[in-house]
Amino acid sequence: MAFEKAARLVEIPEGSIKEVQVAGEPIALANVAGTVYAISNTCLHRGGPLGEGQLEGKVVTCPWHGWQFDVTTGKSGAKSQRRSRLLCG
Repeated sequence: MAFEKAARLVEIPEGSIKEVQVAGEPIALANVAGTVYAISNTCLHRGGPLGEGQLEGKVVTCPWHGWQFDVTTGKSGAKSQRRSRLLCG
């Protein structure tokens, strides 16, 4: 799999999350302590845009219904054993 430039690091300050498109796929890029993680931008609960959610530490909260995902693993909170697709880290 080839790498594709999705954003410049200055566009994703530490502690923030940003929506991007890579090869037509919606991706959320999160900067946690200087490391950028990429997960699917689509929440597994109802399809909400994770890149528009609130990032606190390494956990993003979906703006639609509050589901939470660890952006470093893709794993959701206690409500489910499901994972958002972790694309790179």
